[in-house]
Amino acid sequence: MDFDDLDYDRLRSDLMDNYGTAMCSGFPMAVMDLGKVERASESELLQIAHKEGYNLEKYKNNPWRW
Repeated sequence: MDFDDLDYDRLRSDLMDNYGTAMCSGFPMAVMDLGKVERASESELLQIAHKEGYNLEKYKNNPWRW
């Protein structure tokens, strides 16, 4: 997979939503992970997404996607 064509903004947003939901669901330590996602570089985002089991194909930039 070519990681240059990923939508890192959308990946970051989805990861932040994931950790934000965890925080509100009774896992207060997720706030630390949320902070990591906010500050993460693109390569760090890939590592976090891999750890969380995200399908990165979903984040490929697609000019035909509405």
